[in-house]
Amino acid sequence: MNTGKVDVLLGLQWGDEGKGKVVDVLTPKYDVIARFQGGPNAGHTLEFEGEKYVLRSIPSGIFQGGKVNIIGNGVVLAPDLFMGEAKDLEKSGHDLKSRLYISKKAHLIMPTHRVLDAAIEASKGKNRVGTTGKGIGPTYTDKVSRTGLRVGDILDNFEEKYAAHKAAHLKTIASLGYTDFDITEVEKTWMEGIEYLKQFKLIDSEVEINKVLRSGKDILCEGAQGTMLDVDFGSYPFVTSSNTICAGACIGLGVGPNRIGNVYGIMKAYCTRVGAGPFPTELFDETGAKIRDLGHEYGAVTGRERRCGWCDLVQLKYSVMVNGVTELIMMKSDVLDGFDTIKACVAYKLKDGSVTTDFPYEINDVEPVYKEFKGWKTDMTKFTSEDQFPQEFKDYIAFVEESLETKIGIISIGPDRAQTIVRK
Repeated sequence: MNTGKVDVLLGLQWGDEGKGKVVDVLTPKYDVIARFQGGPNAGHTLEFEGEKYVLRSIPSGIFQGGKVNIIGNGVVLAPDLFMGEAKDLEKSGHDLKSRLYISKKAHLIMPTHRVLDAAIEASKGKNRVGTTGKGIGPTYTDKVSRTGLRVGDILDNFEEKYAAHKAAHLKTIASLGYTDFDITEVEKTWMEGIEYLKQFKLIDSEVEINKVLRSGKDILCEGAQGTMLDVDFGSYPFVTSSNTICAGACIGLGVGPNRIGNVYGIMKAYCTRVGAGPFPTELFDETGAKIRDLGHEYGAVTGRERRCGWCDLVQLKYSVMVNGVTELIMMKSDVLDGFDTIKACVAYKLKDGSVTTDFPYEINDVEPVYKEFKGWKTDMTKFTSEDQFPQEFKDYIAFVEESLETKIGIISIGPDRAQTIVRK
């Protein structure tokens, strides 16, 4: 039987690895691009032809004409934010309504979910997780507790369903003693977003996706956040509320694991994370600040400063393992172009003085063990071939590949679509 394949593209660190750009670059090879988890807390930034776009819920394949893009059942969707994002894209000349499909089983982020997010964070005091305040966690909580609203609910008796869910949320918010909120205006825009959603093709995405595969067409699954934010395998509890790893693509789209082909794992040449939580290679000095400034390391959605550090090969080896990565993609190599010395963490020193290369249960008190590399001190942003790479950069690439036992197939040397080297 002629059958298509499902390839998965996801982040290997704490998110913000540059997934949007790579999806855009790879899209011509696929018939369908499908987002399988996360919500509008995840911003994918793309730059090409002198324009910059930030996507929150819409798959990054939307810019390549003629490709179907699907928001899968594993995604949580905020109708008001989706409407704003979609209308901005339509203004720039991109036809969405004929090419963007939305799963009826995707859960809706209500205005009161955002209030719950703020109320729960406030109640934690100094133990805050550092959420984006977009209501993601409470929406997934409702999903798991079987009390959520889904996209398909907007098609039948929605007002009654919405009122019941809102009342339950307000009761919980009151129990937390949280009073500093007014959702009146937000709710109006949210309801406009509900009507706007109805203009799109709402589908049983698991059925449609499997029909696509049976017809011999190929699908690229786009993940949000990164492996270390996975609710099961990340740096818990400082994680997101969904499964960001490769297995999440099966759950978030309704495809069998035997359908998964290539798994593209994206990493930066260094490492960043946003919000609270452990980060073994974080740099608190001028080097960390320099990486942040050169890499423009600020959240695409929140604008928050990202914490910056050296590449962590212990963590990356763990991510490659749990995702079954078949090919690595290294982003933002150009950010390190001017450094005299580059470092990579190759092991952790634990509290008892022992050294491990395995990723441990707790990483709060580990001390990174580094290997130093001579910097390449070369502006690579205009290179068009890997043959132009300086030897020092080639040595760094080779060491990463050897450490992770996985080939680096694509290297990004700048934010633009054209600044992408596909290796031989």
